[in-house]
Amino acid sequence: MPHAPGAKTPRPLAGATIVFDLDGTLVETAPDLLGTLNHLLEREGVAPLTLAKGRSLIGQGAKVLLSRGFAAAGEPLEEARLERLFQEFIVYYLAHIADESLPFAGVIAAMDVLEAQGARLAVCTNKRTDLSLALLDALGLTGRFAAIVGGDAAPAPKPDARHLLTTIDRAGGDPAKAVMIGDSISDAMAARNAGVPLVLVSFGYTETPARELDPDILIDHFDELPAACARLLAA
Repeated sequence: MPHAPGAKTPRPLAGATIVFDLDGTLVETAPDLLGTLNHLLEREGVAPLTLAKGRSLIGQGAKVLLSRGFAAAGEPLEEARLERLFQEFIVYYLAHIADESLPFAGVIAAMDVLEAQGARLAVCTNKRTDLSLALLDALGLTGRFAAIVGGDAAPAPKPDARHLLTTIDRAGGDPAKAVMIGDSISDAMAARNAGVPLVLVSFGYTETPARELDPDILIDHFDELPAACARLLAA
């Protein structure tokens, strides 16, 4: 039935906080992250990784990506070399942070719907906060979020529940009215540890297929997200 003139649009997500992981969930960052990793691999005389092989290494921050990447290429890093390459990684990545990175298909429209339905949005990522802000600034997305909390800005990074709970709190939200949107085991465990409903995307960066991480709802496209959030918060 059409709404009567002057009637308010229903806001089924009023008071909800929808929290997104960043890399592999909100933004397809693999080309630039792996481009930076491969720049350092090649400079160090190590064969670069393919995008297909490197995607699943992303998700625990730049230092872990470096360590995993060099190990996958057959050259594990000792701590001193890892620290040196990490500093070089940050400098190069910041200069190329959005060369090819783009929001995943449908996510902007999904955020529009979520906000129209009354939700506030936030980002909870193991990416450093300064890198997260630089990326979201470059994509014109920073203003969409009530809070953007990197792993360095929380008591402990995901999968620790405090990272997710801190993000919800800084967004002005309530954990009882929140949903975590992610792609990997760190997102899944953070949500479970915090007692927050979990939506996983099937197209992100994960060594374990998202379906096997037992999400409350698995989505294949962001067109499905608003309905998924409404369903979980109504349960």
